[in-house]
Amino acid sequence: MTQLVNEGKGAIFDLDGTLLDSMGVWKEVDRLFFERRGISMPPDYAHAVAAMQSGDIADYTIRRFSLDEDREDLMREWTDTAEELYANQVRTKPHALEYLHHLRSTGAKLAVATSLAPRLRDAALLHAGIRDCFDVVCSVDDAGLGGKERPDIFLYAAKNLGVAPEDCTVFEDILIAVLTAKSVGMQVWAMFDASSQGDWERIRKEADGVIRDFDQAPLRL
Repeated sequence: MTQLVNEGKGAIFDLDGTLLDSMGVWKEVDRLFFERRGISMPPDYAHAVAAMQSGDIADYTIRRFSLDEDREDLMREWTDTAEELYANQVRTKPHALEYLHHLRSTGAKLAVATSLAPRLRDAALLHAGIRDCFDVVCSVDDAGLGGKERPDIFLYAAKNLGVAPEDCTVFEDILIAVLTAKSVGMQVWAMFDASSQGDWERIRKEADGVIRDFDQAPLRL
């Protein structure tokens, strides 16, 4: 009989760059967006918007590049482009599915907490074949104002799992999300992703543990 060593514990997973090897999707979305407008994409753009909600990204982009466009039009363009890529190209990080099954079989409750809009989130989970692994699936838009620079999304996920924040382990790949989850008493394991390489040394210092694929993740939360 499998021991329920993780009973009463919660595991909260980011999608892009953590569970999913999908950051290339946004590189392509950004590339096409700027190419259509004849703008050279600044090297710091992806990092600057990494933890923002889509509406905030649109506002930032319009302001930074002095675009005479509506935020809704930008968001629609990004979503349409990204949905096709998420629905057909994304894959999980190595050993992710096995790890999710291990946590469920040992009593943990699992949540997705992502900055992705629900339409993209659902397309990605369906294509990757992992939707049924989760008790709760939520996006920052479900939790209130702000992205992962605020703890709302993590507290929302914990509340809906029925697990206290201090009994939750968060899996993330970007520095601001690591810091935010830690600020509300959650344990944090950081997944290496090339998109966050510039922050990796700081992430290593701030996180409770670091992994490069899920066969290195803790078996007991």
